[in-house]
Amino acid sequence: QVQLVESGGGLVQAGGSLRLSCAASRAIDSADSMGWYRQAPGGQRELVASITSGGTTNVADSVKGRFTISRDYAKNTVYLQMNSLKPEDTALYYCNVRFGAIVVKIYWGQGTQVTVSS
Repeated sequence: QVQLVESGGGLVQAGGSLRLSCAASRAIDSADSMGWYRQAPGGQRELVASITSGGTTNVADSVKGRFTISRDYAKNTVYLQMNSLKPEDTALYYCNVRFGAIVVKIYWGQGTQVTVSS
C-alpha cells in the first residue's frame, strides 16, 4: 500500500503560480510512472502531466509550456509547478503512482483544490 498526500493548492489570481507536492508514504523509485490529474466541476478526470521511471514526461497540450512535473526520490515526492495560471485551470488536482507493467497497482491521493480567479 502507498498513501499519497497532495498539498500546495489554493486560491491564486490569473497569471500567478503554484507548486503542488505529492508525498508518498514509501519509496517511489520502483514506480513505473507518476502523474498529476485534475477534475473540474462537472467534468471528467484528465491527465495533466506524467513522468516515467526513465524520466520521460508527458504534458497535456492545454498546459504545455506552463506546467512542469518533476520528482525527488530522496523525498518520495512528485511536484507539479504551475505557472501562468488561467481560470480554466481551476480544478481538484490528484496525483497517482503506478507500479507494475503486468500486474498493475495504481494509487491515488485525496486531491488538492486549485482555484484561479480572473
